[in-house]
Amino acid sequence: MPSGRDLAPVPDRLRWGLHLLVAALLVLVALRGITSPSGMDGTAAPWPWVVAGCALVGAIYAAGPLSGVVADSSGASAVWLGLLLVAWVGLLALAPEAVYLAFPWFFLLLHLLPRRVALTAVFLTTVAAIVGFAWHQNVFTVAMVIGPVVGAGVVIATVFGYQALQAESEQRRRLIVELDRARAELAVAHHRSGVVDERARLAREIHDTLAQGLSSIQLLLQAATRSLDPAREVDAERAANLVEQARQAAKDNLAEARRFVQALTPVDLDQSTLAAALRRLCETTTARSEIAVTFHEVGAPTALPTPVDVALLRIAQGALANTVQHSGATRADVTLTTADAVVSLDVVDDGAGFEPGQGDATDAAARARGDDGVSASDGTGFGLRSMRERAALLGGRLSVESRPGAGTAISVHLDRPIESAEQAMTVERVP
Repeated sequence: MPSGRDLAPVPDRLRWGLHLLVAALLVLVALRGITSPSGMDGTAAPWPWVVAGCALVGAIYAAGPLSGVVADSSGASAVWLGLLLVAWVGLLALAPEAVYLAFPWFFLLLHLLPRRVALTAVFLTTVAAIVGFAWHQNVFTVAMVIGPVVGAGVVIATVFGYQALQAESEQRRRLIVELDRARAELAVAHHRSGVVDERARLAREIHDTLAQGLSSIQLLLQAATRSLDPAREVDAERAANLVEQARQAAKDNLAEARRFVQALTPVDLDQSTLAAALRRLCETTTARSEIAVTFHEVGAPTALPTPVDVALLRIAQGALANTVQHSGATRADVTLTTADAVVSLDVVDDGAGFEPGQGDATDAAARARGDDGVSASDGTGFGLRSMRERAALLGGRLSVESRPGAGTAISVHLDRPIESAEQAMTVERVP
């Protein structure tokens, strides 16, 4: 029957088993009352009284499950159990066989009443069973006490054990629900984190490829326009060369856009080493600007993991783009240094430089000019922030040194993976 209280749930089979047990015991008591000689020796009551007592107990018992209020109200449960036990005591006074009904009553008391009250009620019911059964006997024996006491003990152990298992099962169920909820929340958090990381990756790639490429195209086309200005000396050959460089830059940008959307290796690193890619970057920057960019490689060439190659190449691209757009430099040097445990990249120019701590003002001025604001010394511009993020993602560090009129130096240091260092040593030992 449904329960509106915090009662341990009882399977239908156990509940119906208890109902059948009570019915069977009442039928047994009634049959014994009918078949036993009444009034001859004074030990048995007239059978109609016994049958009527069984009917009364059965009716009171059936009223509880059928009404439904017993499980919903503790007060109704107490009233129902009180009436049931009073009727049972009356039946016990008529027939000694009614003592067996104490066994199912123990289950009801322990299930419907609070633990302390239930134990007290079980004790009183056990005493009533012993006294009621002994009242029909000529001699009082220890067996009359052992039977009800053992029965009460077995029921108490069974009910309390079942309730403990039920409580543990409920605790596990709640824990599973909490774990499922935590998993769902963690999945949502991971999804959001993945979305944020992907947006940051796209932002870095767009800034370091498309944005820089478009800026280069703009500078090349502006230079080509100046070469065709009638107010100046017209240099058609130089203008055509600049337009061709802009076209090639647009082609390269389109290829880069397709590859970073698919999270592929940059075109410059496709079937090429980092040193070769940096050398081509310096040559391209020299060709597209008036800055002489020189590449230097220090240390034995070694293969680095692709993420390290990509990060160093993107940082070099961003640093040289800053040099071209903002520094006014005439010379720049890109140095790749490979040591036993560290790989570093340095980009140094002889441009105007800036005063550390004035990044906000520099960044605002750059944005006002329509630039991307990457010249901020303290990383307020997205360019330097992107470089720092790339270095940090690989556990490295990026530093910026600059003074007004003294140029700018950007350095990034990354720890070499152990396996790469071991591979390099193995290559050196091969004859």
